[in-house]
Amino acid sequence: MIMLNNLSKSRVYLAGICSLIVTVGVARFSYTPLLPIMQAETGLTDAGGGWLATANYMGYMLGVLTAASMNSLHHKYLLHQLYLILSVITSIAMVFTTDIYLWSFFRLVAGICASGGMIIASGLILKWLVMNKYRGELGVHFAGIGISIIFTALIVEGLLMLSADWEQQWLFFAGVAAVFAVPAWLWIPHPKADANGQAQVIKDNPPSKTFSRIMLLAYFCAGYGYVVSATFIVDIVEGFAALEGKGPLAFVVIGLGAMPAVIFWDRVARKVGYLKALIGTYGLQIFGIMVPAFSDSLVFVLLSALIFGGTFVACVSLVLTMAGQFYPSNPAKFMGKMTLAYGTAQILAPVCTGYLAEALGDYSLGLYISAAVMVVGLVLILCLVMLEKRELSQLSEAAMESNELEAPKPS
Repeated sequence: MIMLNNLSKSRVYLAGICSLIVTVGVARFSYTPLLPIMQAETGLTDAGGGWLATANYMGYMLGVLTAASMNSLHHKYLLHQLYLILSVITSIAMVFTTDIYLWSFFRLVAGICASGGMIIASGLILKWLVMNKYRGELGVHFAGIGISIIFTALIVEGLLMLSADWEQQWLFFAGVAAVFAVPAWLWIPHPKADANGQAQVIKDNPPSKTFSRIMLLAYFCAGYGYVVSATFIVDIVEGFAALEGKGPLAFVVIGLGAMPAVIFWDRVARKVGYLKALIGTYGLQIFGIMVPAFSDSLVFVLLSALIFGGTFVACVSLVLTMAGQFYPSNPAKFMGKMTLAYGTAQILAPVCTGYLAEALGDYSLGLYISAAVMVVGLVLILCLVMLEKRELSQLSEAAMESNELEAPKPS
C-alpha cells in the first residue's frame, strides 16, 4: 500500500531512521558487537570473522550496483520493502547453522539489504524533501546510523547480562528489525508525487566528469578508512588486556558520537560548503583511527571512538547529500555510484586486516594502513576544493563574456 496521504516531514524522517535501524543496524552493525561472542561460542577465527565481513561487503556492493542501475523509482520503492523483509529473515537464518559458507551467504544478503536499503531510502527521502520545498539535507535521517550503533551495542550487552547465547541474540535482533520495519514500510515516501499529489519536474545540476572522478576516489578512501574501525573496533579494544570487557562500550560511544554529529556537520556545511566540511571530517577521522594504535588508555580509546563516530557517518551524510543535490530528479542513482566507490574498498580491507591481526597478534598495522588511505582521501578533497574554485571562475568568466557579446553597441 502506498502511504502518500498524511505524510509529514517528521514522519518521513522517522521512517528513514527506522529503515536504517533495520537495514543498516540489524543487517550490518549487529555483527560487530556479536563477533567476539560468536568467536568465543562457535570457534570462529579472526580470519573467518574477516571473511564474513567481506561477504557482507560483497553484498553491500551488489546492493549498490542494483540501486545505481535501476531507473524506475517505483521499482526501487518496492525493492526497499523487500530489503526490510530480508533483513529480518537473514538474522533468523544465522541461528540455524554454524557453517562458514552458509553464514557467508546470509551476510552477503544482509549486505545487499544494508546498502540498497540505505541508498534507496535516502534517495526517496531527499526527493520528497526537495519536492515539498524543505532543505535537501539528510543529517536527521542519517542520525539513524548512530541510533543503530547504540541500539545494537546495548542490546548485546543487555542480553549478555541475561546470559543469552549468540543464537538468542540473533533472534532478538530479528524481532527488533520486524518492529522497526513497520513505520519504515508505511512512511518511506513513494516517488509518485509530492505531498499534494502533484507531479513535479526537478532540474539536475550534474558536476563535471573530472569532479565526479576525484569525488569517487576520495569517497573510496573514506570507505577504507571506515571499514577497519567499524568492523573490528570491539575486537581491537578487547585485545588490550587493560580494556577487556570494554569493547561494547566503545561501540556505544561511536553511536553517541554519530547521532548528533550528522546534524552538526549539516550546519557546518551550510556555512562553509560541503567540501570544506568534508576536510574537517576526514582530518578528524584520521586522528580517531590512529589513537588505538598508540594508546591502550580507556580515556583515549573512548575519545577515538567518539571522534570516529562523529566523523564517519558525517562523511556518508555529506557526500550522499551532495550526490543527491547534483541529481535531485533521481538521487539514488548517483548516490549508488558514490556508494559503489565507498564499498569497493570494503571488500579487501576486512580480509587483509583480519589476516594481519592473526599474523601479527594485533590490529596496529591495519590501523596505520587505514589512516594512510584516509590521508590520500583528504588530499583529494583539497583538490576538489581547488577544482570547484577554478570551475566557478571559468563559469563566471564565460557569463561575463556572454553579457559583453549581448550588450548593445553604442551608436
